[in-house]
Amino acid sequence: MIKFYFHTTPNPMKIALYLEETGLPYELIPIDTYKGEQHSAAFKKINPNEKLPAIIDSEGKRVFDSTAILLYLSEKTGKLAGNPEDRSELLSWMMFLATGLGPFSGQSVHFRLAAPEKIPYAINRYLREAQRHYQVLDEHLAQREYMVGDTYTIADISAWGWIDKAKFVLGEHELEAYPHLKTWFEKINHRTAVAKVRKMSQAQTFKKEMDEETARALFPSNFADKK
Repeated sequence: MIKFYFHTTPNPMKIALYLEETGLPYELIPIDTYKGEQHSAAFKKINPNEKLPAIIDSEGKRVFDSTAILLYLSEKTGKLAGNPEDRSELLSWMMFLATGLGPFSGQSVHFRLAAPEKIPYAINRYLREAQRHYQVLDEHLAQREYMVGDTYTIADISAWGWIDKAKFVLGEHELEAYPHLKTWFEKINHRTAVAKVRKMSQAQTFKKEMDEETARALFPSNFADKK
C-alpha cells in the first residue's frame, strides 16, 4: 500500500491521476498546506523540502517531487512508462515539464494573483515565459495524439497537472491560442481516471482563505526576518 501525501495543487494532482490510472493501491493522507502542515517535523522526515506531493511506497521507501514519483513508480511497475525506444523523448519532455512549464506557470500565478504588490516586470516576465512553454507544447502536439510515442504515458499525466490550471496561469488567454494543446487536454481531461481524481479532491476539506497564516505557510522565506 502506497502512502500518498496529497493536496489539490497541480503537482499532487499528477500523482493522484497516475494512481487512479494504474489502479495501484494507496492510502490518501491529506496535508493542508494553507495551514502549514507541510512544515511539521513528521512530514519533513518524508520530504525535507517541505512540499507536496510525496509518497512512501509499499517497501517503506520515500519519494518526493512529482517528477521523481512518476518516474519511480512507472519504472518500478512498468505502468505508463512508454515504449523503450521512446525513452530519450520521455525523459526530455519530463524534464521540460519539471524545469520549465511547472516553475514558470507557478510564478505566473504567484505574481498575477498572490503577490502582495503588483510588479509589472515580474508579471510580464513569467506570463510570457509560461506562454512560450505553452507554445512549445502546442507545436509539439500539432501532429500527434500523445506527448511521447503513440501511447498515453506519465508525460501526458505530468503535463495535464499544470495545463489543467491554464486559466490561472494565462488569465483571459487560457487555451484558445493553443488549439493543438487544447485538443490534447480535452482528450486527457475526459478520461475516467480524471473524473475519479476530481471527485476525490472535491471530497477533501482544505483551508481556502488566503490570510496571514496561509501566506506564512506557503511563502515562509518571505517572513524569515519577521519571526
